[in-house]
Amino acid sequence: MATPIGSSADAIGRLKELDREARRFEHIGALLGWDRETGMPPRAIEERAHQEALISALHHEKITAPQVGELLEHATAEEGTLDAAFLTVKRREYEKNTRVPTEFVKEMTELTSRAQAVWATARAENDFPAFEPFLDRIVEMNRRLSDYLGFQDHPYDALLDQYEPYATTAEIDRAFCDLEAGLVPLVAAIAEVRPPDDSFLRHRYPADGQERFSRELMVALGYDLERGRLDRSAHPFTTTLGAQDVRITTRYQEDFLQGSLFGTIHETGHALYELGMPAELQGTLLAEGTSLGVHESQSRLWENMIGRSRPFWIHWLPRLQAIFPTQLEGVSVDQFYRAVNRVAPSHIRVEADEVTYSLHVILRFRLEVALISGDLSVKDVPEAWRATSRALLGIAPESDSTGVLQDVHWSFGGFGYFPTYALGNLYAAQLLDVIQRDIPDLWDRVEEGDTSQVLAWLRSHVHAAGSTRRARELMKDVTGRPLGAESFLSYLTSKYGEIYRL
Repeated sequence: MATPIGSSADAIGRLKELDREARRFEHIGALLGWDRETGMPPRAIEERAHQEALISALHHEKITAPQVGELLEHATAEEGTLDAAFLTVKRREYEKNTRVPTEFVKEMTELTSRAQAVWATARAENDFPAFEPFLDRIVEMNRRLSDYLGFQDHPYDALLDQYEPYATTAEIDRAFCDLEAGLVPLVAAIAEVRPPDDSFLRHRYPADGQERFSRELMVALGYDLERGRLDRSAHPFTTTLGAQDVRITTRYQEDFLQGSLFGTIHETGHALYELGMPAELQGTLLAEGTSLGVHESQSRLWENMIGRSRPFWIHWLPRLQAIFPTQLEGVSVDQFYRAVNRVAPSHIRVEADEVTYSLHVILRFRLEVALISGDLSVKDVPEAWRATSRALLGIAPESDSTGVLQDVHWSFGGFGYFPTYALGNLYAAQLLDVIQRDIPDLWDRVEEGDTSQVLAWLRSHVHAAGSTRRARELMKDVTGRPLGAESFLSYLTSKYGEIYRL
């Protein structure tokens, strides 16, 4: 016999209880995924695939239970309240997920759990044919998912909406065309100038020393090791296992110091956002970033706009030299600053400079759209990757490991994810404009090693909202402007015009 629903307040209370239970399943699944990437024995993959599939199915059943729909029918709240925001997001989650069969969710999770292990081996061995059948199935599953979710103009819209709610393929394409139009000539102008010497960044830097510096740096930026931890993985990521457990991974390449330096700062930016959710949102679906584009704005702002600034390294270079005295002997702040901001088209997205980085994202966006629409077949992706890379970056990868196999996203089914990286650059530049206005002595503080005011500003203006507001509305209210490429292109032109004396 069904329990009487009672008042609207009773319905909201029960919905919140059910939502908390659903979040716990989500976090258990995240814990299994974190372990798979950081410490799971290789032969455990089959069992882990079944475990993750079961948890994802249980989570899906929780958020699509008929009781949730009945409670949503009876629940109302005054506009502008947290309850109203909760109901808006909960209804959207329910309506979208009830279109997707639980068996499909289970099948997709099982497939991608296996695919990630196959991808890791294929990348290491430059073996796209080993991964191709998995990618073929993942593309087909994403097409089915798009049909389940529904779309108006393009099947990619439904996939994009999972990561950047309310965005459309056409809107992203317009923004990326503007971005490309500004970036390509800037890259060409920089290519005409002799690049800074960065050879000292490619000495041998033992991983233990890199890890020691990473831990010191992330704590100084505000990361709380009582609420998280730093581990190693093939591809750096941040995962939320609860309000008090947000974990980071990075990777250490002993012949490429920048990877861990800026990878750790990047993931710290994500973690600071998750850890900054206010108490009244914790434990609910509102306690997460409003979109992955906004999420990425946090990591890109910390990694590049703060972390690659001259004032930042005035403070931090002496400490890094204390850990690596031989490798960095005699290197000045200006030399280091110019080296870590060297612009050169490269094959690896996560190691790309901030000028060419967005071109990597545009490449992936265009291939994804073509795959989902059926205009590109999986077997032709490696060559399409090389051709698009040549068109955008002027270079083509010599191996699939540095091309189509370099990113983990397709192996976990994340079609629609990549555009959020470039959106993050655009959002971050608009935020920086306002931060510099609101904190007039910003760069003096950064030079002293004090970034607490930046974090406090982000906590107040971005983190506190959680997902109570749409990304575009939040960012327009905070920055006073709609999303556009102008701020980012202006930031790049000013910074690299000075570095390269354009």
